[in-house]
Parts: sequence; structure tokens; C-alpha cells
Amino acid sequence: MKTKMVLKLLTAALLVSSFVIVNFPYGGRTVLASPNSQGPNVSSDLQDAISNDPESVVRVIVDTRPAPGSNAYSRLMARIVEMGGIVIRSLNSGKTAAVQIAASAIGELASDNGVKYVSLDRATQATGHLETTTGAAAARNYGTSSTGPIDGYLVGIAILDSGIYAAHHSFTSGRVVASVDFTGEGRTDDPYGHGTHVATIAAGNNHVSSAYTGIAPWAKIINVRVLNSQGVGSISNAVAGIEWCIANKGLYNIRVLNLSLGSTAIDSYVNDPLCQAVRRAFDAGLVVCVAAGNSGKDANGTKVFGAIHSPGIEPSAITVGAANTMGTDSRADDSMTTYSSRGPTRGYYTDTSGVKHYDNLIKPDLIAPGNKIIEGQSPGNQIVTANPSLDANVSTSPYHEMMYMSGTSMATPVVAGAAALLLQRNPTLTPNLVKAILEYTAQPLAGVSNYEQGAGELNIEGAVRLASLVRTDLVGRQLGDTLLTGAAPTASTIIAGYSFSWGGGIIQKWNFIYGSVLITKYQRIYGSGVLLSDGTLLSSGTLLADGTLLSQGTLLSQGVLLSDGTLLANGVLLSDGTLLADGVLLSDGTLLADGTVLSDWAMASSTSSSAAQALAMAALTGDQTSSMPLVPDSHPTN
Repeated sequence: MKTKMVLKLLTAALLVSSFVIVNFPYGGRTVLASPNSQGPNVSSDLQDAISNDPESVVRVIVDTRPAPGSNAYSRLMARIVEMGGIVIRSLNSGKTAAVQIAASAIGELASDNGVKYVSLDRATQATGHLETTTGAAAARNYGTSSTGPIDGYLVGIAILDSGIYAAHHSFTSGRVVASVDFTGEGRTDDPYGHGTHVATIAAGNNHVSSAYTGIAPWAKIINVRVLNSQGVGSISNAVAGIEWCIANKGLYNIRVLNLSLGSTAIDSYVNDPLCQAVRRAFDAGLVVCVAAGNSGKDANGTKVFGAIHSPGIEPSAITVGAANTMGTDSRADDSMTTYSSRGPTRGYYTDTSGVKHYDNLIKPDLIAPGNKIIEGQSPGNQIVTANPSLDANVSTSPYHEMMYMSGTSMATPVVAGAAALLLQRNPTLTPNLVKAILEYTAQPLAGVSNYEQGAGELNIEGAVRLASLVRTDLVGRQLGDTLLTGAAPTASTIIAGYSFSWGGGIIQKWNFIYGSVLITKYQRIYGSGVLLSDGTLLSSGTLLADGTLLSQGTLLSQGVLLSDGTLLANGVLLSDGTLLADGVLLSDGTLLADGTVLSDWAMASSTSSSAAQALAMAALTGDQTSSMPLVPDSHPTN
């Protein structure tokens, strides 16, 4: 069946041309404004940038009040030009704009009645035995005569990253079906080396060796280049890439987005432009998997909480942290990596009284293998050139080369590939149901905080098995209707001889809900137009069953579990500087003082702080594992 599609896929790849965004030069006249006139609708890091250098020119994202594409929006853009600004690109169907303008003009711009919020167009970052240890190999056998083996066949995964070396033989059969560029460099290959590695984790095949098969080896790959040759991009690049995916989802059957990148989380997800774009993709029916970040410890090795990157702070996203498999297939020795960013989310908004309101959501949602992963290497890439020890020396052929990488960037495509497998087995699943199934079947690791592992470590075997039982006629179903086509599955999985129980719970905003009804009865939080986290209503720690979103039989956990076994009381929000039993909660401004987050290697090579270099290098090269070589098992591709 698959060989019949090769010509179609090759034809589609040839028909797609690169979409190039042209960078505009700096310039513009100065408009005077008082230093303190920015107002509450200006992000704090933008206000800091203005205070530090009021004569500078800044790139910002302007969220407006007028209707998309309206005359009022056009008049506002014209006014920006009159103020000496340059409108770089329009976003959000003509309601938001990326703008270059004098810092001194921000106050006047923000005071316009048509402007809802102004934030910096922050830099984004590229933030690595996979089939067996994740359960993907076992899940291959859960297909039907219509689906074939569960290997992601024809499901589109968009990789928003530094480009893809499409000639790599991990992508044979023309599976890179589209390539577009939003960096302005006019190329879609991968001189930096991050995107190719990420794409092969999600969807690499077994051509080079069965040891390096990705999670969904027959998925279609959509290459959306938003990071440049140094692994650096901007929020507006990423937003434009997301919007391209939404517009072209039908053409390439894009069902999953992978964003192994991030930016410093300053704004609440309500105002963060990248989070808003992720929400639009979610609303369009796309599963969006994003990296948690690699800021999980300080220079002394102390655990740091509250360092989840944007858009990992967005509730609709599946935010992924990194696990260490210790080089073994068995799950018995799996642990958290030291560098994986921990929750709670610390985005905030400031009210008119100057009071900050923090989101404080539980993140990440899941963890997945991300330490010392061996996957595809683009030829001559910057990462391996700067650190030759990352070359796995698998082959002398550029088409077969592999490299090591570590980080939440590597864990995220593992989950993106898993989502593709679920959608191949049951194409009717909503993004909320995909997320709920992945969380419910996850393996909680002992002695690890919910703020570190979310619902637990990804379990693809259990997730695909559960997804295969979910009925396909859920549209119009009522709360409490039967969810499955048969009896509830056994809530445990065996991988490499090790048996573990599923966590059996789903993350809410500040707590967990659990109970067998989550998989036996339809919950309205699984539908469209709501978030999976919308179901929890707290009143003195009690779940209020309102008969709208959750059925009777859903239970609320006693609190957020900390790694020392203590519980953080229900509904308690962490204030700035509060200490956790596990470590230290970051205060404002201590994550990255300059507001810039670079790629894993770029951070290590360019930052002036030797401590930051060491931490970035630790994330790139990984935590220590056992002496067993990191070689993933695989099964032959049909």
C-alpha cells in the first residue's frame, strides 16, 4: 500500500517551493515619549529594554483590538508607519503585526485605543533507543486491515525548526513533502543541524539501521524553517510558521506540530504572542507538542522551579520534559534529567494597580526520552563542527551520518511521533483526547515532583491500545456517554520485561483528576472549544461536579506531589520567591536577564557567563548514563 504513494509524495515535494520572508533594514524617525509612559499593556522586558536604551530600535509584536483585516487595523498600521515604524509582517489573519520601531515611540503606540498589547519579538531557541523503551515497537501490532502497522503512515508532522536535510536517507520515499522558510535566508536545508535531528526522532525510518528508527517512520514530514543558520529565530518567525501550517493543514494532512524551540516566558499565556498562535493551531484541530526548556538547575546544580519556556506555558500545548533512559530498554531505571525545565509556569500579567498575577500552571504535561539520543545529522552542521564529540561516527556517507544530542528538544518529537501514531489508529481523536490519553497512560516515576514530570513518562504502547478502543462517533455525544467500544483496557504495560501501572490521571491547572470514568465515560473536556484543563473547579479543595464538563466519579487528588513525598495543598498558588521542598522557585528576571534564549549550542558558545555555558553544555551533551551503549531497538519497516 505504501509503495503506491511514493510517486504522489515525490510529486508533492517537487511542487512545493520555499516561501521566503525578506528582512527589513533598521530605520525610522524618533517620536518622543516619556520613559514611564508605556503603560500596563507593554510587556515588562520591553519596558526594561526601553529603560536600558531609549534611543534603540526594537522589534515588537503588536496585538490590536480591531477586527482582523478591518479598516481600523489598516489605519493603525498606517499610523505606525507615520511614527517611523516598519510593519514587517501581518499575523493572526490581520489582527496582529510584527513591527520594527524606535523604542521611544512605544509609549505613544501603546496609548492608542486600537492597541491591546505590545511585547518584544523575542528570540527563539532550539532547545535526543527509542522504539522499544517508549513502547512504540509493541504498538506497531495494534493496527487493522485498514490502518496497516501503526507507524504514522500518511499523518503529517510539521517540524518548526532550523530546517531539514531532506536528502538524508532517514527520509527515503520522499516523505519530506513540503519545505518553507520564514527566516529570510532563502533556504530550507539545515546548516545548524538541530531540525534534521529532531525530524528523525519523530519520523526517521530504518534505512540507515534499524537501531535509529524514529517513532512514526512512515509519517509525512513538513519542514517549516523558523530558526536560522545559528539556531536563532524570532517569535514572529515562529508565529508565521504556525499560521502557514494552519492554512495548509488540509493540503498535507498536518495533524501534529513539533516546536523544539522556545523563548523566555515573561507574559501570561493570555498575552504571549507565541502562546496565542499555538492556541489558534489547537483551535484548528492540531496537536501542538512543545519543549519545556533546559533550565532545570542553577550553576550549583540546585533544582530550579518555574523555568518553563514559552510556548510551553500555553495550556493547550503538550509541554514535554526530558527523561534519562540510562541507555537501557527497561523502564525500571528511568529518571528525570537534571537540566529539564520544571514548573509551575511563571508568566504573569500586571493589573492597573501594579499587582502581578502569575499563571502558576502545572507543567510539563509529560516527559519522554531526551538524553543522549542518536539520530540524523545534517552534513557540516554548526553543532557538530563546534563540538565534534557529538558525531556518532555511524557512517562516512553524509546521507547516513548520525549524531548525539540531549535536551527537551529531543524529548518533544518523541511525543509528536506518538501523537501521530494515535491519530493514525483513530483519526477522529481531538487534540484534547490525544493529550488526555497520553497523560492517562503515562508512567509516574517515583520520587519525582509533578512539576518535573507532569503526568509521567510517555507510554506509547498503552496510549495506542487505549486509543484503539475510543469510539469514533463522539461528535454530539453527551457528558457521561460511553467512551469506549469495549471493556476498559488493563491499566498496565510491560516494556523490556518491566511491568508498570499507568498513572491514571489528567493534569488540570493546579491539580490532577483521576478515576476510571475518565476513560469509560465521555467528558466534555475532550471536545473542541474547551481546554483539557477546564474541568477543575476548586472550592476548599473539592471538585465541584457542575454536570457540564466532568461526570460524577471524577476525583480530585489531594495536592501537587513534591519529590520528597509531601503535598502542596490544593489550589495554593506560589508567590514570587516561595521555596519548594524540592528546590528554588525562580524570582522575576532571574531566568535569562537579557530576555534572549538561544539554541542549545549557541547558548553554550556565545554567552558571557561561564556557569551558563556549563549548564547549556550539560543540556546539549546530556546527563550521565550507564555504560550500556545508547542503541534503540527497532522492527523492520514493511
